Amino acid sequence: MASSIVPTYQLHVTLQGSDPPIWRKIQVPATIPLDRLHRVLQIAMGWDDDHLHQFIAGKKRYGIPSPGDFVRVHDERQARLYRVLMKPRQRMLYEYDFGDGWMHEILLEEVLRPEQALEHPVCIAGERACPPEDCGGIWGYYELLEIARDPEHPEHEDRLEWLGEDFDPEAFDREAVNRWLQQMDGTA
Repeated sequence: MASSIVPTYQLHVTLQGSDPPIWRKIQVPATIPLDRLHRVLQIAMGWDDDHLHQFIAGKKRYGIPSPGDFVRVHDERQARLYRVLMKPRQRMLYEYDFGDGWMHEILLEEVLRPEQALEHPVCIAGERACPPEDCGGIWGYYELLEIARDPEHPEHEDRLEWLGEDFDPEAFDREAVNRWLQQMDGTA
């Protein structure tokens, strides 16, 4: 991008299969590399970054290439967001944890022309808590919630202890997310 003021991308990120939807609306510099976008998504969604991930845009996959890859993986450290999503309404997928298969749809909602450069990524909206790591994907998450709500279920106590008594599936703290995003070093 030639301009010293970088456009801001407004992204709507939805955890696929979640009903009601678990989603975040974030703003990032258009020039952000995908490896940094991965870090932003981890913070915004509430993941722990304990597992592998990849971005899928059309037939291209972006991640950290490895000699053992079965398909070509483009280096996410070299890929800038504005070269992957070029105009509003374009989408790509972000997969986190290949075992649980958390798929996120990333929609480019708007390209904003800021008055000044975006200092750091920011979350402007969102709903619902991120599922806990290693709970078996979206279906395992809903089973976990069902068991936690049923005191008569034989696994209720074990699952509630694993989940934590203070877990609220409806909770989302945008201010806490933004505090974490502010602590990221640099933006592009």
